[in-house]
Amino acid sequence: MDSARPHTPVTALLRLCLHLLLAGLLALAAVRATGHGAAHTRAVVGAVALMGAVYAVGVALPAVRPRTTAAAVWLGALGAAWLALLVVSPDALWAAFPLYFLLLHLLALRWALPAVLAAAGAAIAGFLLHGQQVTPGAFIGPLIGAAVAVATVLGYDALYRESERRRELIDELVATRAELAEAERTAGTLAERERLAREIHDTLAQGLSSIQLLLRAAERALPAGDPARDHVEQARRAAQDNLAEARRFVRALTPPDLEQGSLSGALERLCAGARGPAVQFGVSGTPVALPTPYEVALLRIAQSALANTVQHAGAGRAEITLSFMDTSVALDVVDDGRGFDPDVRRPKETGGFGLPAMRSRARSLGGTLSVESAPGQGTAVAITLPLPVAGAR
Repeated sequence: MDSARPHTPVTALLRLCLHLLLAGLLALAAVRATGHGAAHTRAVVGAVALMGAVYAVGVALPAVRPRTTAAAVWLGALGAAWLALLVVSPDALWAAFPLYFLLLHLLALRWALPAVLAAAGAAIAGFLLHGQQVTPGAFIGPLIGAAVAVATVLGYDALYRESERRRELIDELVATRAELAEAERTAGTLAERERLAREIHDTLAQGLSSIQLLLRAAERALPAGDPARDHVEQARRAAQDNLAEARRFVRALTPPDLEQGSLSGALERLCAGARGPAVQFGVSGTPVALPTPYEVALLRIAQSALANTVQHAGAGRAEITLSFMDTSVALDVVDDGRGFDPDVRRPKETGGFGLPAMRSRARSLGGTLSVESAPGQGTAVAITLPLPVAGAR
C-alpha cells in the first residue's frame, strides 16, 4: 500500500502502526479460535491466513495508491476476505477499525464515507450472527470507532494541507527573497549607469558643446589669414571629437531597454510585455531625437506608472501615449482601474514611493508631473518635459 504523499517519518510511523494493528488483531482471532477449541478452528485460521495474504499483497504492490482503480480492487478483495472471517469468527469484528483507516485513506471521500458506514454495519451484523449478547455497546462501539477514524483522518488531512501550504509559502518567500536581492543588485547597477550617463551628459557633453559653439563663433570672427584661425579650428575639431566620444559613453551607459532602438520602440515593447490589463501604445506629433536623460526618465516613469496599474489599479485596459510638441515632449499613462485619492499620502510601510520618484525625475529635467484620479474613475499620469534648445544636446 503506497501513498501519494511524501514518506515523512510521521506517515511512515502511522503506516507501521496500521500494519501492526491489523496483524495483531488477526493473530488474536487465530489464537482465540485455537485456544478455546472452537468448532471452526481450521476455517478461522484459513480465513485469517487469507486476509493476511491479501493485505500483504496490497502492501507490496506499488500500484495500490490512493484514488486509483488498483486500490479499489484491492480493498474489495480485502473486504471480501474480512467478511469471510467475520462469518466464522466474532473476533473479526475488531479488524473493522484498521479497515476504516484504509478505506478513508485509499478512497475518495464521497466513496470512503459510505464504505466505512457499510463496514460498521457488517461488523454489527457479524456480532449478531454469532449470537452474542445484544447490548447498546454492540451497536455503538463500531459506530464510535468509525466516527473516530473519520475524525482522525480528516483532521490529519487538514493538518497535512496546512503544512503543505506553509511549506509552499516558505519556498515562495525564499525564492522571492532571492529575486528581490537580484532585482536590487540590477536596480543598483542600472541606477549607477543612469547617474553616470546623466553626469557625463550634464557636465562633459554640455561643456564640450558650449566650447564648440564658442570656438565656432570665434572662428567666424577672426579675419581670413589670421594665424590664430588655424589653432581655433583645431581646438573646435578637438572639442567636436571629444563631444562625440562623450556621447558614445552616454550611449554605452544607456539602460538595456533603450539599447535596441528608440524610446518609442522601448515603450512599445513595454506595453506588449505587460501582464494583466491590455495596454495600447501610441505616438502623436513628429518624433524628434531626445537626449539620453530624457529617454531614460520617460521610460522609467512609464515603467513605474504601468507597474502601479498592474499591481494596484485592477484595470481592464491602459494606454500609454508619447506626444511630441513644438517646445515639449509629453508622456501620458491612463487606465480604467479603481483609482485613488491623490491627496491622501500612503504610509511608507505600504509603499507610496512611486509617485515621488516620478516627480523627482521630472523636476530634475525641468519638467512637471501631474496625476488625475478619483476612487472608481481610473487614473491618468502625465509628464511634460521641455525640449532642449538646438545645440544643447
